[in-house]
Amino acid sequence: MVYDVIIVGAGSMGMAAGYYLAKAGKNVLMLDAFNPPHEEGSHHGETRIIRFAYGEGASYVPFVKRAGELWQELESLADENLFLQTGVVNIGEPTCSFIQNVKASATLHELALEHYSAAEAMNKWPGLSLPANLVACLEPTAGVLRVEACIRAYKKLALEAGAHLQTYEKVVSIQAGDMVQVQTANQVYETKQLIVTAGAWATELLQTLDISLPVTPTRKTFAWFEADEELYSEGVFPAYCFEFADSSYYGFPSIDGAGLKLGRHDGGEEINPNRPLHPFDDKDRADLQHFIQQFMPRHGALKYGKTCKYSMTPDEDFIIDFLPTHQNIIIAAGFSGHGFKFSSAVGEALAELTLYGECQQDLTRFHLSRFL
Repeated sequence: MVYDVIIVGAGSMGMAAGYYLAKAGKNVLMLDAFNPPHEEGSHHGETRIIRFAYGEGASYVPFVKRAGELWQELESLADENLFLQTGVVNIGEPTCSFIQNVKASATLHELALEHYSAAEAMNKWPGLSLPANLVACLEPTAGVLRVEACIRAYKKLALEAGAHLQTYEKVVSIQAGDMVQVQTANQVYETKQLIVTAGAWATELLQTLDISLPVTPTRKTFAWFEADEELYSEGVFPAYCFEFADSSYYGFPSIDGAGLKLGRHDGGEEINPNRPLHPFDDKDRADLQHFIQQFMPRHGALKYGKTCKYSMTPDEDFIIDFLPTHQNIIIAAGFSGHGFKFSSAVGEALAELTLYGECQQDLTRFHLSRFL
């Protein structure tokens, strides 16, 4: 069978794209090396932050606002609670670029943002301990997405709309042409158009097309700590981002009694995605415990830690573009640890690019040409 569109990688971006394309009447095949949602990509771990006053730059705001609208739509279609409006507090020195961008994004796009000194923040959230040189910016309309539930919802809708999903079917090579051939360990599939949303495997896949993609698979860690629910539960404590000159951390309140969740955004080690990740170890534990002891000292014992994969670009901006030599192949990769919140809108954008050759979002910042 010849498909209208094949999507390689049916995780967060790919599953959303599969739904929007099937909904538009396209004959879609989604291929995944595992069975999404799973723990081999960047989408596991229960929760992700969604924030709109964007510390990475105001040009992201229209895209993430559209994503927020689509998450609300997905909630309605799935009849499931996917978004928790916990608020998100951004903490750092007032002169740091992340905090400056949060404020500029809120001003430019008229987003709600509350400003607190360190003392005011500690009064509002007694579980915090902040030095006087830090400030806090709370975005009350932001919050948390339930990651696996989001992917399951898109999966159900995509299949109901007629998309096909082949799980445990790893793609080993791609051959471009007027018709694209996708080779797996089992067989060859043929399609008019191809979307590659393969996360940490995108780089090696595109090497089969002699295209060098500047995306580095990176090992990351996160952990949960016992929490006093009166201080740290989802009803009283927000999700959070801490930005320093030499490090950045993020985390979540105790949701459904799971405990405080904490991860480090920067750093990490380059990995081969085909090899098992080195398990969460004492070094990982020490780093996270040092942070939480300093800034949330009323936490409890570490419950457990996990590992995940980031797919990093040199500038930490995404890649969403047609391949320059193959206009029937679209790549969405390098989401650099802050992409999941966008995946609903990325899926829509990929569908629009496939259907019309353009989309409603300004994707200039994400063009591959910046690396060529």
